[in-house]
Amino acid sequence: MNWVLLGSTLLFTACPQAWGPGLRAAEAPAPPQPLASAQPEQDSGAAALLEDAPFQLGLKENGLPAPEEPKVKEDRVPTPTGSEVQRPLPRLLVLDRRQRLLRVMELGKEVRRYPVAVGMPGWETPVGNFTVMEKTANPRWEHPANGKVLPPGPNNPLGSRWIGFYRDCRGRSGFNGQEHLVVKGCVTAGFHGTPNRASVGQAVSHGCVRLFDEHAKELFDLVSLGTPVTVLP
Repeated sequence: MNWVLLGSTLLFTACPQAWGPGLRAAEAPAPPQPLASAQPEQDSGAAALLEDAPFQLGLKENGLPAPEEPKVKEDRVPTPTGSEVQRPLPRLLVLDRRQRLLRVMELGKEVRRYPVAVGMPGWETPVGNFTVMEKTANPRWEHPANGKVLPPGPNNPLGSRWIGFYRDCRGRSGFNGQEHLVVKGCVTAGFHGTPNRASVGQAVSHGCVRLFDEHAKELFDLVSLGTPVTVLP
């Protein structure tokens, strides 16, 4: 706060630099004095960091960028995980209806091959993925239409071994080459032997897969309940 004399009146102003005409400050403010420059001591650790700064920033001593280290290109092969990992099944039966051929696959490789008979037109062997659901040695055979039962023996149409992989209980009907056959209830399909060796290699069955009886015995020992079965068109 400053006081000024105007005539016989004494006034005050809050801004010491705002001088009006005809006014004179009682005291001019002293010019600012320069501060004494202080030279702080530099820490040895900080000095080392400053000296190394160009290299930490990727610069050479001359201020130019430092050359990058050569990068080695790595050939990385992604490793499949979870559902991407596909391991071959330990044992699998693959039936090719067109070729009338049954293959036994183990760990992705064929280990056995058998000629077979398949279903006739109208009674085709079902196509798809199935599993072995039953195994019977020396089975009985029941006629699908009239229910007549034949005991095990050399004349049994199923031979000495039965390996079932399909069941459909909606019934079925169709011409079997001699008559129109109607089956009520469940219809089954499977691999089995046959006394009619001449039929192997033909499409003559009611949906089952016939093998030579010695082959049916061998196949019976190679599979178990749950063995996957794939039938191709």
